[in-house]
Amino acid sequence: MRDDMPLTGIRVLDLTRIISGPFCSALLADMGAEVIKIEAPGEGDPVRKQGELHEGFSWYFANYNRNKLSVTLDLYSDEGKALLAALVRKSDVVVENFRPGVMDKLGLSPEALKALRPDIVHCGINGFGTSGPYRDRPAFDFIAQAMSGFMSVNGEADGPPLRAGPPVSDLVAGLHAALGIVAALLRRERSGQGESLSVSLLSSMINLLSFQASNYFASGTAPLRNGNDHALVAPYGLFETADGQVAIAPSNDTMYVRLLNALEMPALQAHPDFATNALRMRNRPALREVIQARTRQRETAYWIEQCNRHGVPCGPVLSVPEVFEDPQVRDQQMAIDVEHPGHGPVRMLGFPIKFSQAPCRLRHPAPALGGDTAAVLAGIGVGAAELERLREEGIV
Repeated sequence: MRDDMPLTGIRVLDLTRIISGPFCSALLADMGAEVIKIEAPGEGDPVRKQGELHEGFSWYFANYNRNKLSVTLDLYSDEGKALLAALVRKSDVVVENFRPGVMDKLGLSPEALKALRPDIVHCGINGFGTSGPYRDRPAFDFIAQAMSGFMSVNGEADGPPLRAGPPVSDLVAGLHAALGIVAALLRRERSGQGESLSVSLLSSMINLLSFQASNYFASGTAPLRNGNDHALVAPYGLFETADGQVAIAPSNDTMYVRLLNALEMPALQAHPDFATNALRMRNRPALREVIQARTRQRETAYWIEQCNRHGVPCGPVLSVPEVFEDPQVRDQQMAIDVEHPGHGPVRMLGFPIKFSQAPCRLRHPAPALGGDTAAVLAGIGVGAAELERLREEGIV
């Protein structure tokens, strides 16, 4: 069968590690790109030893590095740099998440990459950007969440700023990077020109501020933390039931009326304290108590059925184990089992993008460290004897 996935034929040289870069290149690999992951000999990506290890194997690593090839290469040796340059000449994309300036020290500045291949697409993922006073600072997800304003709007009104549980800044930076790379490749199709782009964790998180930023720009007032309440509409959030909680999100006046009908409380429409959204926001604690007095009378499942029947967005608050048992999630195949040689089946996240004609698919599992070095280097003319010498000298 002809392989015609969206990025089939695109070769990505992946110099990234940890999360932001590997997530970016994993998205490209899932869509068909050939991704060659360059790792340090004997060490590899630190994530190979992070997360829950199942018989010494990191399922965390397996999730973000599926569909990739692994080549070990000492990038600080002259021969390692020469081999990398040869791989650049045969690649369409170079993606890295070094601090600004490291690629220059490796002899791989944007200008040097362009000299090796004029139409190369280079993407650098970093903490704060390639210019400015924080350019050279180290950054991790927690720092980007803190400095972007994201934590300041997350949490209860009377509580401290809170981080999101998942490493959001790494993931959203990886998403932006993948989008930027695909856009640059599309432009290259039209113009024949390469591109060098930069994506930072900080800017990526600021880009998520949504209406909090817009409201600040319009009013000059800093947004407040609202916990699970919405900053713009009420009622909205988590409501106690007879056996737990239910998430309900009526986002406008029409939805509010539907909610009252679902709760069998139509008379509440006439209540003078709740007649408009502005009044409901002002009197939100009182409105919450009125609604919660009703929702506490029945089980969560009952209210989910009622709200959905009346067209009100709602749902249960699921734990992570419950998520992957949910029938909708199972239908969407958001957990897949992948056979890894020597490690058995590994469960990992599925593909969120559903192409109808050229779907994402698992072509091969996460690679062993350096498992593809011989095959990939053979493609640039490195023979068996030369490869053995390079191994003996620690270059690969």
